[in-house]
Amino acid sequence: MKLIKKCTNTINTIMINTINNKVFRNANEAYEYLHDQILQNGVAFGDTKALFNVGFYMTDPKDRKIINRERKWNEEYAEAEWKWYLSGDNSIDKLGHLYGKIPAIWERMAIDRHVNSNYGYQWERNYQLDYVVAKLKNNKDTRHAAISIYDGKEHAEYRKDTPCTYAVQFTILNNRLNMAV
Repeated sequence: MKLIKKCTNTINTIMINTINNKVFRNANEAYEYLHDQILQNGVAFGDTKALFNVGFYMTDPKDRKIINRERKWNEEYAEAEWKWYLSGDNSIDKLGHLYGKIPAIWERMAIDRHVNSNYGYQWERNYQLDYVVAKLKNNKDTRHAAISIYDGKEHAEYRKDTPCTYAVQFTILNNRLNMAV
């Protein structure tokens, strides 16, 4: 019981110290702010720092270019990776075809040239994306429009490559599509 109480206090502290409901204009503005918050207030977590229980909004989510020079964001690669996700193909060879080469990080994570963290592959498994679209069309108040990405029942498959995202839920509020990751 002491451990549960200790963990609960830690969780409460982490939640109190996070950013919630902040509004950003675009992806770059969110990146700049959250990057600074991670450096200043991030919690040591494994070999990195993290913020937990953070919620924010972007008023222009289609403006998704990260222009911070330190980030070394590559638009050509980002477009290729997005097309790879949209293909639903978890083969790193598909990314190589789209981008012209396979980045070393994907080579390291692949098992038999396939990865688990291609989110498009995850969206398409069991027709999850089609299910979400149908649910929202049939009932805009549904809470069932969710896509599972990380699946604890498949932990044996995650030896080298574990999806970081647990799930994505879609809701319609005030006639606008919201996505919670």
